[in-house]
Order: sequence, then C-alpha cells, then structure tokens
Amino acid sequence: MVARSKKVQYFTHLEECLTSYARAVIVDCDFVGSKQLSGIRIALRGKAELLFGKNTMIRKCIRNLTKDGTHPEWESIIPVMRGNLGFIFTNDPFDDILDTIETHVRASAAKAGVIAPVSCTIPKGPTGLDPAQTSFFQALNIATKINKGSIEIINDCQVVTEGLKVGTSEAALLVKLGIKPFEYGLGVKYVYENGIFDPSVLKITDSILMGHFGAAVGHVAALSLGAGILTEASLPQLITTGFRNIVGMSLVLGYLEFDQAKLAQDMIDNPGAHSGGGGGGGAAKPAAAAKGGAAKAAPKAAEPEEEEEEMEFDMGF
Repeated sequence: MVARSKKVQYFTHLEECLTSYARAVIVDCDFVGSKQLSGIRIALRGKAELLFGKNTMIRKCIRNLTKDGTHPEWESIIPVMRGNLGFIFTNDPFDDILDTIETHVRASAAKAGVIAPVSCTIPKGPTGLDPAQTSFFQALNIATKINKGSIEIINDCQVVTEGLKVGTSEAALLVKLGIKPFEYGLGVKYVYENGIFDPSVLKITDSILMGHFGAAVGHVAALSLGAGILTEASLPQLITTGFRNIVGMSLVLGYLEFDQAKLAQDMIDNPGAHSGGGGGGGAAKPAAAAKGGAAKAAPKAAEPEEEEEEMEFDMGF
C-alpha cells in the first residue's frame, strides 16, 4: 500500500508539472551524484523544478493522461524516455538552466568498465611514486626509470582512449597518480515545448532567425521582380527604382525643386565635396568623369538616356 501511495503521488506530481510548466529540458544524469543533484536543485529553486523517476512510471503516467485524446503533445515524450533521464521544468527561458548545469560539472576519477568520454594522456616526468609501484606501469607497457628515489615516466603515454572502456589497470594507475580525467554533470538530451526537439535548437539566436528571414525576403523580392508581380517584398525596390528615375529626369529637365535632386546636382557640380576623403579619391573620380563628359557634350543636344545612365552610377541607389 505504501508503494502504491507513492506511485499515485508521483503520477499527480508529474501531471501538475506537465500542466503548470510550458517547457522542459530532458537531461541525462549518468554518474551524477546525489550531492551534485542537490546543489543543482538548490541553484534552480524558484526558477525551475527537477523531477526524476523510473522510465516505466513516466511512460505509464503519460499514457494514462493522454488515452482520452487530451494533450496529444505529451505523447511525444514517451518514445524518448530510455536511459537515466529526468526533467527540468520551467516557464522561463532556458538560459539560466543551461548556465546552472554548466556550473555544476564535477571532475571525477576514471572507473573500471566505464566508457571514456575523453582521452587521457599521462605526461612524462616524475610521478612521486616509490619504486615499489613499478608494476602498475609495467602492466600498461609504460617506459619508466628510477630517478632520485621515485618513478619517472620517460615519454607521454595515452592510457585512456575516448569511446573505449576504462581497464582496471588504467583506473588504478590514474587513482595512484591523483588524476581525475573525466567531468560529469547533467547533459541536455532533448528539449520539450509542445513537442520533443533536438537540443541544437537552443543555439538558435534572434540574429540567426533574422538572417534567415532577411534572406528569404530577398528571394521573394527577386522572384516578384523577375515575374513582374507586385508584392510587399518587392514594393520597396520598385519605389526606390521609381524615385531614382524621377531624380534622373529632374536633372535632365533642370527641375531641382526637391532636396534629393539638389543633392544629386551638387554631387555632379562639386565631386570633391562628396568624395568622402581627401579630394581626388573614392567617388570623386567617377563624379569628375561624369562632369567632364557632361561638359564635352554641352554643345550638342543632351541625350536623356545617357544622362539617366550617368545618374544611376552617381546616385548609387
């Protein structure tokens, strides 16, 4: 009866968390100690809630909650609950949770039979061990010598390889040397927010989203302009092109009654003032060339097409 009562309480608590919180991260807690979890729980107090339990209980609870067709988004949690996983529920952004998880990472000694998350190399030099400990190095074929009454490693030696199991001899030697090569903490496996997502979505920032949005708008505008279809994306381009044509026609007709036309005429008449640095460089040469070309063409009748082409170059719209 006691076990059944605890199970009912857990089911109720999980249902409250799923209902009360908008999002959660599903974390892997392999090799994370109870004291380390307690520190994370305290750090997240008031911002998030940790919930761990047996996977069979979690899956059964969610199946019971969704069997009548309500909350179908919860069903996406069922297939991923495999392994030593737990929840961190929150209604706030994930930034604080991720920072807390990264802060509470602890160094750990290598244990025999564990899959090594990283490789470990013992550097050459004195070890501080007495000559009686030579057997540990001989078992791993590590070349050593006795120097000033202690064992000294002759060359750097990799004793643990990432992805392979740690052997008994390797674990014992690293413990003797006081080396803790591994770090363990909560690892984010999945992100839940009305569905299950890969944790890579947490790296998406507003600048990345706006960059993709801007590129998409540019493609829509280009397609609209090419097809001759007026859309909101192509409208600014059409307005800019139309206004550029108006400025060019105003210069041809000598009608300088608005500021942009006056500015364009001033750029033609005084190219050095608009070069942006030191008189003869930058935009001054094209503007001066345009002015010289206009002076040579003065005795002849002005050709509007050439004038308009020059202005497109000068205005730079």
